[in-house]
Amino acid sequence: MSRTPVSTYRLQLGPDLTFDGAREQLPYLHDLGVTDLYLSPVLQAAPGSTHGYDVVDHDRISDVMGGRERLEALCDAAHELGMGVVLDIVPNHMAVPTPAWHNRALWSVLSDGAESPYADWFDVEWDASNSLLMPILGDRIGSVIARGEITLDTQDVPGVGERTVLRYFEHTFPVRPGTEQLPLTQLLQQQHYRLAYWRVADEELNYRRFFDVGTLVAVRVEREDVFDATHAVVVDLVRSGHVDGLRIDHPDGLADPRGYLKRLYEQTDGAWIVAEKILEPAEELPSDWPVAGTTGYDAAWRIGQVLHDPAGASPLAGVMHQLTGDDPMGLPALIESSKRQIVEESLHAEVNRLAVLVAEVCADDIRLRDHTWRAINDCVTEMVIAMEGYRAYVVPGENPAGASVHQVQEAAHRAASRLDEERADTLAVVVDLVLGREVGSAGRTLEARRAEIIIRFQQVCGAVTAKGVEDTAFYRWTHLVSLCEVGGSPASFALGPDAFHAWAGHQAERQPASMTAGTTHDTKRGADVRARQGVLTEHADAWVALVADLRAATQETRPVGLDGRSENLLWQMLAGTWTSDGPLEADRLTRYLVKAAREAKDWTRWTGVNEKAEDELVTFAASLGEHPRVVELMTAWVERTAPTVRAATLGQTLLQLMTTGVADVYQGSETTRIALVDPDNRGPVDHRALAETLERLESASPSTLGEEKLHLTATTLRARRRNAEAVVGPRSGYQALPTSSGHALAFARTLDGAPALVTVVTRLSASLAAIGGWGEHQVVLPESEHGWVDVRRPDTVHPGGSVPLATLLAHGPVALLEEAR
Repeated sequence: MSRTPVSTYRLQLGPDLTFDGAREQLPYLHDLGVTDLYLSPVLQAAPGSTHGYDVVDHDRISDVMGGRERLEALCDAAHELGMGVVLDIVPNHMAVPTPAWHNRALWSVLSDGAESPYADWFDVEWDASNSLLMPILGDRIGSVIARGEITLDTQDVPGVGERTVLRYFEHTFPVRPGTEQLPLTQLLQQQHYRLAYWRVADEELNYRRFFDVGTLVAVRVEREDVFDATHAVVVDLVRSGHVDGLRIDHPDGLADPRGYLKRLYEQTDGAWIVAEKILEPAEELPSDWPVAGTTGYDAAWRIGQVLHDPAGASPLAGVMHQLTGDDPMGLPALIESSKRQIVEESLHAEVNRLAVLVAEVCADDIRLRDHTWRAINDCVTEMVIAMEGYRAYVVPGENPAGASVHQVQEAAHRAASRLDEERADTLAVVVDLVLGREVGSAGRTLEARRAEIIIRFQQVCGAVTAKGVEDTAFYRWTHLVSLCEVGGSPASFALGPDAFHAWAGHQAERQPASMTAGTTHDTKRGADVRARQGVLTEHADAWVALVADLRAATQETRPVGLDGRSENLLWQMLAGTWTSDGPLEADRLTRYLVKAAREAKDWTRWTGVNEKAEDELVTFAASLGEHPRVVELMTAWVERTAPTVRAATLGQTLLQLMTTGVADVYQGSETTRIALVDPDNRGPVDHRALAETLERLESASPSTLGEEKLHLTATTLRARRRNAEAVVGPRSGYQALPTSSGHALAFARTLDGAPALVTVVTRLSASLAAIGGWGEHQVVLPESEHGWVDVRRPDTVHPGGSVPLATLLAHGPVALLEEAR
C-alpha cells in the first residue's frame, strides 16, 4: 500500500545543500512534526545548476549532491525516523547545456541528426535540411564568422572520445564525420544543426521548449521507449522503497498528461503523486488523472483572499489608476494584450508551427483547400489568445470530455468577436480540428497531422498562458500585487468564509490528499510578504495617504520618467518587505524590481534592456532605505499595522496547515521570512539556528512574530501527525463550524465524521479592533466528553458548544484545538 504524507518539508538541494547536508536536518524536521521529506530534482543537471530542473542525464543521480549512494543513505535515515521521501521529477524537458556534450542524448542528435538513436527523444520538427536550430550566437552568423569567433578544435568528449568540434566561446558542438576538411562556411552548412543568432529562435525555432526557454528542450515521454529510458532510475527508487511519492513538474507541457500519469502510477505501483497543475478558479483537476491532487497553488490564493477585506478593493484601485492609468476593470483586456504580445514575439515560432500544420491539412483536402494561409493564421492566433486556462485535454482518437469541448467553444466565441465575419468558416474548421472532429473529407480524423494539431494546440496554449498571464500580465497588474501569484486569481480580490468552506469541503470529498502550499520555489513572493501586502486591504485608506506622503517625500529624487506600474509595485514591495528590523537589503529589493520590470515587458525586457531607465529605478529604490522621511513613514506604518500583520501571518499559516490536504512547508517558511522571486527564495536556510530556537520554545514563550510562527507551525504539524487519519486519507473530512461573527473562520477536521481537530482563525482583524473586539460573539465547538484544548496552551480546557471568541482567542488571533485526553 502506498504511503500518503501527512505533511511535507521542501528542501532545495544543490551544491550548497547536498544529500548529506539534508540528512543532518532530519532530527530537526522530525522534531518540527514533519512526516515526509520533499526533495527538489536529484538527477544529474547542467553544470552550475542551482535548481535541478535542467536535467542532462536520467541515468545518474547528481554528482554534486552526492550520487545515488548518498541519496539512498538520506532516504534510509528518513525512514528510520518514520519519515517518508517525496521526489520532484521533471518529465517535460531536458537541458541544452554548455558545453552540449553534458547531455549525451542531445549530443548524439547534434552529431547524427534524425539518424541518431535519440532523435525521437526530442520534440523536433525535422525538415529536409535535417538540422536542429541552435540559437546561441550573440550576433548574426555572418558577423560571427567574419570576426573568427567560430573555430575548429579537437575535444576529448566524455563517453565519446576524441572528436573534432566547433567552438563558439564556451559552447562546443560535434562536427559531422567527413566534413572536417571543408571550408568553415561549407562545414557549418553540412552539420545536423544550424548555429544561429539567438533572436532567430522566436521566429524559426524547430524544437519545442519549456515555454520560451531555449536552453530547455522538450522530451517526448509520450513514447514508451522514451518514458522507460528517462524514468528508469526514478521508478527504481520508488520500487526499491527509497522514495515514497512524486511531485510532477509541469505536466501540462506533455502531449498526453493523463497517459503519462497513468503509466507513472502503474510503474510505481500506485505511489502518491501530485501534479504541478495551475487551475482556473472554477476549474477542477481532470477526474481521470491518477493523482492525489495538485501542488497547492489552488489552496494558496484562497487562503490569502479569505483574509482580505473586500472594502479595500476600491481605494487600492484608485491608487493604481492614479499611478498607472490602468482601469480597475481592465484586467481581462490586459491579459489579452499580454498574450497577444507573447504570440507575436517570443512564442511566434510555436504558433506559426501550429498554423502551418492546419494549413497543410487544409491544402491536402480538397474540401478544405480554399481556407487561405492568412485566414488560418488569423484564426489559430485568436484561438490561442482566447483560450482561458492552460489547456484543454483532448486525446487524438477519443471523444473529448464535455469540459474540454466547452472550454474550446468558449474560446472560439471570444475569438470570433475579434475576427472579421469572413473568417467564421475557417474558425469553425480550426475548432473542429483541435477537438479531433471529422471535418473536410470523411474518414480522415486519425491522420498523423490531425493528431499533431490536437496535441500542439494544447501545448501552445499552455505556453502562451504561462508567459502571457503568469509572466507578463501578472507583473503589469498592480491593483494588489500579492494577488498576482503563480496560480492566483487577481480578478476575485477577496473570498468570503462560505466560499472558502465550500471549496475546502469539496476538496475533502474529492482530493483529500492534495497538497496545500504557502511558499514554494516558484512563488513570486513568499507567504509572509503576501500577508503583509494583504494587510493593505484592511488599512486601505491609510495606505492611500501613505503613498501620497511617500510620493511627496521623494518628489525630488524620483525619476521623472518612472513607469507608473513599476512605481506602484515598488511602494507595495516596501509594504511587503519592510519589517520591524527595517527595510530589505537594497540589492535584494532592486534585483526583484528589475526582474519584475523585465518580465512585465513594458519599458524594459530581457531581450532589450533599457539600461538607463533600469539604473534610475535601481538608484531610486536603493535610496529609499536611507531616506529620512521614507524611513520615518515606513517605520510608523510597520508599527501601526503590526497587530494586523500578526493576525494575517498566523492566520494564513494555520489555514494553510489545517485546511484540506497534505500540508507543505517550504524550507525556512516555518518562521517569518522575507522571500522574493527566484533565486531569492531559493537561498540557504540556517536550520541549526531554527532547531535551537524550537528547542528553546519548548520551555519559553515566543518573543517575536517569527518565533510565534515557528511555535505555531511545530505544534500544528505535531497535532497533524497525532491525528493523521483525520487530516489525510479516505476517513478524513472537513466540517465548517458556526460563528456569530464574520471576523472568525472556524472548521473541524474529522475522522469518520467525528471532529478531531478544530481550527479558529481571526480574519479582518483591523476592522474587528475598530469595533472594540469580539464582544459577545461566539463560536460553536463540537461536543466533546473531555472538552477541547489549544495545542499551544494545553492547560486550558474549553467545553463543547458555544464558547466566547474573546475567551478562546484571548492569547492570540488563532487557535488549534484538540480533544482533551
